[in-house]
Amino acid sequence: MQAQAPLPEEPSIDIVDESFIAVDRAIVAREVARRWPQWWPGLRLEIYMDRGLEGMRWTVAGEFVGSSEVWLESHAPGVIVHYYLRAEPTVPGSSTTPRSIANTRRARTQVEDLRRRHVLAWKQVVWAMKDELEADAHAHRQ
Repeated sequence: MQAQAPLPEEPSIDIVDESFIAVDRAIVAREVARRWPQWWPGLRLEIYMDRGLEGMRWTVAGEFVGSSEVWLESHAPGVIVHYYLRAEPTVPGSSTTPRSIANTRRARTQVEDLRRRHVLAWKQVVWAMKDELEADAHAHRQ
């Protein structure tokens, strides 16, 4: 991955999400490790820390640049999937140069739209995984 410009202390896009999946953490960790490359087709993610049962951390480039993490916290009878994205939108034509965000209503609206689209995409990803894994777990119990 190319070197990127430094990011501001407080990123324009700062997403924190938690979802509960009622299956064993090891199963969720296996599925995160297997599925993550398909989650963000418009972004380039590079693993910088594979934490095994505790999740993964990535650098992010593409439509925005920064870092992302999935942290898996055991919480009987399953796992809390914590998702974080801290990033800046990129300059048009670049996948690594953060865009300077003007403090205008239009700029804030564009960033908020980008953030909202990503939050909705994440919820679709995690809920699809939740539905599938919980259905599989339920089928195996019967």
